[in-house]
Parts: sequence; C-alpha cells; structure tokens
Amino acid sequence: MSFPTINAERLLSDITHLGQIGADPKGSLYRVAGSAADLAGRDWIDKTMRVSGLHTWRDDIGNVFSRRAESDGPWLLIGSHADTVPGGGHLDGAYGVIAAMEVLRTLHEANHPAADYLETVAFYDEEGVTLQSNGGLVGSTALSNHPHVQELLGYLELHVEQGPRMERADLDLSAVTGIVGVRRYIVEIDGQENHAGTTPFELRADAGRVATRFGALVRDVCQNVDRTSIGNVGSITLEPNAPNVVPGRATVQVEVRAGSEKALDGIETLLTEELHRIAGEEKCTAGLRTTSAKPVAEFDTRLVDAVEQVCVRNSERFERMLSYAGHDASVMSTKIPTAMIFVPSTGGYSHSNLEHTPDEQLVLGTQALLESVVAVVNMMLATDVSERHSLAA
Repeated sequence: MSFPTINAERLLSDITHLGQIGADPKGSLYRVAGSAADLAGRDWIDKTMRVSGLHTWRDDIGNVFSRRAESDGPWLLIGSHADTVPGGGHLDGAYGVIAAMEVLRTLHEANHPAADYLETVAFYDEEGVTLQSNGGLVGSTALSNHPHVQELLGYLELHVEQGPRMERADLDLSAVTGIVGVRRYIVEIDGQENHAGTTPFELRADAGRVATRFGALVRDVCQNVDRTSIGNVGSITLEPNAPNVVPGRATVQVEVRAGSEKALDGIETLLTEELHRIAGEEKCTAGLRTTSAKPVAEFDTRLVDAVEQVCVRNSERFERMLSYAGHDASVMSTKIPTAMIFVPSTGGYSHSNLEHTPDEQLVLGTQALLESVVAVVNMMLATDVSERHSLAA
C-alpha cells in the first residue's frame, strides 16, 4: 500500500512558528492556558487550517478543531494540547498538534479517502498549572463528556516521550500501550516540640526524623513492589522550622506512578506500613492520606497493534512502551478506542527550553501518524458501531 508523504519542510516550519508564540529571549515558552499567548497560538492554528481550505471551529471550553467541510463522519480524532507549563519547551503538546495538522492537510491535498474521516484537535489546558485548572486535562475532559465524542471513531496522539528511555535504547518510534496511574499523598506526622540542645536523642518525639526516614524509603518501597514503578518526595515541611527546636509536626508530599492498579495498591499498603513502623519507633503518630488518584489508562489493543505495524514498517528501531507522563489520551481512552505514538526526547528533557528531538525523527513520527491514521480509519470503518465503542469500555 502506498501512502501520501507529509511535507517535512512545512511541518518543521510550523513547529518553529508555534514555538515562537509566547517565547522569552531564551526560548522558554509561557503559553499557559488562557493567557494572551495561548489565545494567539490557538488563533494561529485556526487560521492556518482555514487557509488550507479546511473547516475549523471551537467548542465552549476552547478546544480548536478542524476537518474537511464536506465530511459527514464518523471521524478519527488526532491531535494533542497547545498550552505549555511556565518556561516550557516547544514540542510538548505542540508537536502532536502540528503533526495532526500536517497529516490532515497532506491527506486533504492528496484527496485521500481517509481525509473524509479525519478531525484534528488542539486541546485546551492539558498542563493544569492555573488555579482554575483542577489538575489539567481540561479540554479532553470536556470533550469526553460532550455528545460529539459519540461521533468519533477513536483517538490517536503523537507526542515526544518526555523521558530518556527511547534515546537510551536508540529507538525512533514507540507504540504506547497505556499511561501509568498516579497517586498523590499527604503524610502528616505529629511528635513533640522540644529544645534541640537539651533533649537527648532517646527522649525525643521527632516528627522531622520520621519524615526524613520515611522519605528515604519511598524509592525502596516502589522498587520492592514493582521494579518499573516511580516515586517522588516533592515536599517536606517541618514545624516550627527552627534549627534549635525538635520538630513537633511534619508534612510530606509523595507521588507514586505505576503501570497497574495492583502495583499502586501494593505500594500504598507498604508505604502505610513503613510509616506506622517508623513513627512508632520515633514515639510519634502519623497518617497517610490520598489527595488525588488518576487510574491506569490501558489503550485499545487493536489500535496499538495497528500503530505497531506502521512503526515497524518505518523503522527497525522500535519498541512498545508505557507512558509515565499524563496525556489527553488517558481521558479519551475512557470513552473511545485510543493509542499513542512516541518519538524520542534528546537527553530526556521536557518542560524546559532544553526540549529537543532531531528533525528527522519529528518527520518520521509524523509520517507514522499519517500511515496509522489510514490503517485505523480502514479498520474502524469495517467495525460495527456498537462494537467500535465497546472497545474503549
């Protein structure tokens, strides 16, 4: 089967152009959701697709869509998010948006049959860094609860990995099998304030010592339960926070990520047991409280298989992979069949102006997205509607 070839020069030029909207002199992007730069970026996306002869519109939340004006659907949705974190890079989200635009334009210009069943999206506020964001994934959450989602065949998202695994393994492409679950906790520890100079170690109820001992164990707990899991102690707060006072209270913020709910449950259980053990040894009391829990997202096996076949055809340097970063695809996968494609991130850098992927891999990933679109459209149109949507259940 032959496929249209994307316009590599146009793709790279558009990535550069969007990367200039909201950039500071160092190249760090401040296109935070709802900002003037974010709105300017969305205006540019809208105008670019209209100039290409495509129909565009926006929903109430701010997602920007495009497709052929005469197409009746159903549609395969492709895209990513256009907003950034403060000081972010030019590829996170934006690459997937530009690649989706390029794929639709290429298929439209070639008058390829798949163009009639394709829709692009630039999601609003994936990053969730504003007070109004409620954790992010705002645009995809809104779409997943809108009647339009029932008109969609599925969702494909192309993204930079945002980590070092692909580069370390010398990979060009990866078919993403799902997204890890993420749980966050607050650990609250109560001891007894006392004079640090006059209170012997054995008589202390040192909440700070519990916090530091517990924090040092998080990595071991994660690794003991699941070698592929990740944990982080992001904050330790001591009270009264003075060098000559034994801390009477401590608060620890912890995040863990794993590829199965079983692993997450196991980590939570072991963290709780270790916390109580340490607190008891230090004559303190402590509790672990969940503040948020995002479930594991498992992508549709048929779509992942289709993406894998495309990736293998385009490069021998390929592996399946689990995503450790959150994406709009996690939300979409709860309603419609979903899959993702990754390309490498140089040095594993993301959310910074060091974000980079070689041009040839950006082009390769976009071509793989185009070919995946054709494969998935053909597969899904041959599937009964009721069966199609049950795939994501």
